[in-house]
Amino acid sequence: MNLPNALTLSRIFFVPLLVVVLLTKFEGRLVLGVSKELVAAAIFGLASLTDWLDGYVARRRKQVTPLGQMMDPLADKLLTSAAFISLVQMELAPAWMVAVIIGRELAVTALRSINYSRGVSIPASPMGKVKMVAEVVAILALILGGRQPSGGFFVIGRAALWVAVITAVVSGVDYYRRFMRSGQSRPSDLPEPRQ
Repeated sequence: MNLPNALTLSRIFFVPLLVVVLLTKFEGRLVLGVSKELVAAAIFGLASLTDWLDGYVARRRKQVTPLGQMMDPLADKLLTSAAFISLVQMELAPAWMVAVIIGRELAVTALRSINYSRGVSIPASPMGKVKMVAEVVAILALILGGRQPSGGFFVIGRAALWVAVITAVVSGVDYYRRFMRSGQSRPSDLPEPRQ
């Protein structure tokens, strides 16, 4: 296993650790003497950093692999979905907003799987990258602002969450449009109907 794939795998291992820290009621809200919110934000921040780092290292070392191309978006979706679902449980994020974001992720994953089976690749759109940045900012800010719902972090988190929802819908529609166009530009993979 190369370094980029190991970084991606480490992001997957951060997921249960993040959920445990977010949803466990620690006495005094401290984990080893540190605020639960700071520990959770550090875990999520470190995991998010591996998302950027694995792609950078893979391109720099020319170690882009099919396994890495499949695992990287899966690891991203696991991390953000687990964080968002935990934030809903903590009553820091509205369930409907999280449902829109996760629904978009599942739909795009299904479309990517279909394209992968056809041997077609559709690159991520700039809007999808904006969505990912907004999700990371929203999650970090909501975690850090959890104890003060009227504080600055919470306001930033809610604003970023709105950006994430809007860009999720727009980029999801764009991905679907590009998916449909990619399917029309090549012959159908379905067998001919029998006469």
